[in-house]
Amino acid sequence: MAHGAFILAPEGGEVTDWERGFFKDADPWAFILFARNIDTPDQLRRLTNDLRDTVGRDALVLIDQEGGRVQRMRSPHWREWLPPLDQAETARDAARSFWLRYRIIADELRAVGIDANCAPTCDVAQPDTHPFLRNRCLGTDAATVIANARASAEGHLAGGVLPILKHMPGHGRGKVDSHLGLPVADVALDEAAVTDFAPFRALNDLPLGMSAHIVYPAMGDRPATQNPEMIHLIREDIGFNGLLVTDDISMEALNGTVDHRGLVSLQAGCDVVLHCNGEAAEMEAIAKTCGQMSEAAMTRAEAALACRKTPEPVDIEAIEAELNALLA
Repeated sequence: MAHGAFILAPEGGEVTDWERGFFKDADPWAFILFARNIDTPDQLRRLTNDLRDTVGRDALVLIDQEGGRVQRMRSPHWREWLPPLDQAETARDAARSFWLRYRIIADELRAVGIDANCAPTCDVAQPDTHPFLRNRCLGTDAATVIANARASAEGHLAGGVLPILKHMPGHGRGKVDSHLGLPVADVALDEAAVTDFAPFRALNDLPLGMSAHIVYPAMGDRPATQNPEMIHLIREDIGFNGLLVTDDISMEALNGTVDHRGLVSLQAGCDVVLHCNGEAAEMEAIAKTCGQMSEAAMTRAEAALACRKTPEPVDIEAIEAELNALLA
């Protein structure tokens, strides 16, 4: 049975009566949570359980728990983390430190019913990468990003959490915050192939990926999320065959109503539309316009869910001590 070709977010910390009925009828493929949805561990466990109950299945629940600025679960209930680029540049054995970091994060996520994380960020940081993104990156060259991203992904998977590779095919050239405007990657495609695209090619076996709202002028004037040529590049040149999720469809890098943005993204070749702000009217429009997942998207979705494993046993205190030693 095909599910809705969208991922949605509740408005607050509990499922409202309206949301319960809407989610049941719309049947989003998955859900995503933000700081507005989070209070305590007990409350968060209730919320993730209730969201799954609305659709009557073990739907994926996503979050952005990169660490640093982009961290929805925070103290006092959860650990605080360095910005990823800070850790990449200061840790001894950085790759090992990222495996430890995301294995611990996966443990925290699973404990409250969250089983997918919008990380690792595989964009290569440039000197002029916009501050909204730069210190969220895992390095300033492709080889470093590849090593740290692979370790991050494996830490997630060992903890029973699906990593989401982002932002494909590369957002590091962006000098504009895509929440507010449309960034342009001022780079030749042959150069991008060995820098920007390289981490995504190296991790193209991961089950889930997220598109970038960024223009590569050599491929036209549409952002990658809505550009069939760029989606073809992601599928064929980069070789990614996992489930491709849009970045948040309500970001101002895109034009038009949110449902139109979602439809154009699906028509370009994305599998699922991500909508994050929890606004009822927008969610209704997206559900009506974007409809159900394609057969190809469902096949990719099933393959992704098959990678969701029971966590391997681990001594969290021991690996936290090891991480602290690497960061000392």
